Amino acid sequence: MLNRFLIVVLAILNVGVALWWMAPRAPEPSPPEPAETGVARLELVVPEALPATAAVAAPPAAEAADPPAAADSAAERCLSLGPFADKARAQAAVATLGADLLRSHLREVPPRAASSYRVILPPAATREEAQATAKRIADAGFGDYFIMGQGEEANAIALGQYRSREGAERRQATLVEAGFPAQLLTSGGEEASSWWLDAAHAGTVPAAALQRRSGAQRQQVLDCARLR
Repeated sequence: MLNRFLIVVLAILNVGVALWWMAPRAPEPSPPEPAETGVARLELVVPEALPATAAVAAPPAAEAADPPAAADSAAERCLSLGPFADKARAQAAVATLGADLLRSHLREVPPRAASSYRVILPPAATREEAQATAKRIADAGFGDYFIMGQGEEANAIALGQYRSREGAERRQATLVEAGFPAQLLTSGGEEASSWWLDAAHAGTVPAAALQRRSGAQRQQVLDCARLR
């Protein structure tokens, strides 16, 4: 009886050992390779888990700066008004325009001499009358004259042309003293001295309106850089 029990126990042990040998086994880890002298050993670093909360977002960009203040509705414009016969009239124009001007300057334009001066006797009614007057001029001792034969001055008597006003005035004076109604005419646009108003305005009032209110005969566009 005992022998039979031992045989059963041994059979069970043999079956258990056989099953243990037949069971799959994990491969044994290979031994680490020896590190080279002086070379740091690399280690795998496991990244830490991201925090549950997202990173704080960067603050939004500052709002765009307010656009620069809008320029004036009308840019500054400059003009010259004139000519005025004297400074007093130009000053009166400044006072009349008043607040419509941002700044102003009075400018005097010197007189402009004519290119030449002529002394003549007015046209006679007929050619014969002009010839009779010319004879009297010659009898009075005056030379340098001739009768004009065509144009608006036909039958007038030319008594000399001069480059200077002084010379022409002397010639005229001697003829007048002798009883001849000599006249002095200019050629080339002689102009007396005049005054101009150089001004800057906001452009809210038309330049034509400024000219009309100032009493100026003309207006001219002016570079604002030239306005002192």
